[in-house]
Amino acid sequence: MIVRKSAQEVARMRKVGQVVASILCQLAREVKPGVTTGQLNKLAEDLCKQRGVIPAFKGYNGFPAGLCASVNEVVVHGIPGALQLKAGDIIGLDFGVILEGYYGDAALTVPVGEIAPDVQRLLQVTKEALHLGIAQARPGNWVSDISRAIQNHVETNGFSVVREFVGHGIGHAMHEEPQIPNFVAPLSGYDCKLKSGMTLAIEPMVNMGSYQVTIDPIDHWTVRTIDRKYSAHFEHTVLVTDGDPEILTVLPAPEESEWSW
Repeated sequence: MIVRKSAQEVARMRKVGQVVASILCQLAREVKPGVTTGQLNKLAEDLCKQRGVIPAFKGYNGFPAGLCASVNEVVVHGIPGALQLKAGDIIGLDFGVILEGYYGDAALTVPVGEIAPDVQRLLQVTKEALHLGIAQARPGNWVSDISRAIQNHVETNGFSVVREFVGHGIGHAMHEEPQIPNFVAPLSGYDCKLKSGMTLAIEPMVNMGSYQVTIDPIDHWTVRTIDRKYSAHFEHTVLVTDGDPEILTVLPAPEESEWSW
């Protein structure tokens, strides 16, 4: 069942979204050669304590950390640990919190020092695809309009969109209906008309090579590209309004950051 949010619920989701954006920007500023993914996770969890929020991912279906830290060929669900970042890497920071019973979820991919031009282009195209998808989140449009906008932009630029993992509704739970694929699925069952009050986590996951992925057989979480080429991930929580879509995972005024996406 798709849950449309009331004005009071939207106000709470704005609040939680701002916390997610603020913490993610703080994490992005700490990304540099020599830092470990475990250190970034500790910072994320410490910031949650300071803000009085619950890290949404920790313990979710057994996930062991508050932050998903996905480096290079890791698409999503990277488990933080001893891995030390080096110049030329990229790291996807996927993060969510719970506040007053509502979830916020967002992600961005951050370069570690100077990265190769083709990798920089991967990040740029993925970010552009996110915003093209968000622009379609209007009442009367369909979920597939979001999917089509993302897929067309990604594939026109020579990259591929992951099929096995998709965006989703969000609000009282981390994953609500509907699913938001980043490609136009051949089956129509997932598609639905968008209505005001719907809150969606739109999140293109874009690969430099094949769209196919593998799941780590040991930790059962880490998702990697099958060809081990780099992957990028950007995400926002978005409200469908009566007019233009509203991004909820934005920094609260007067906060500013070079890492706003």
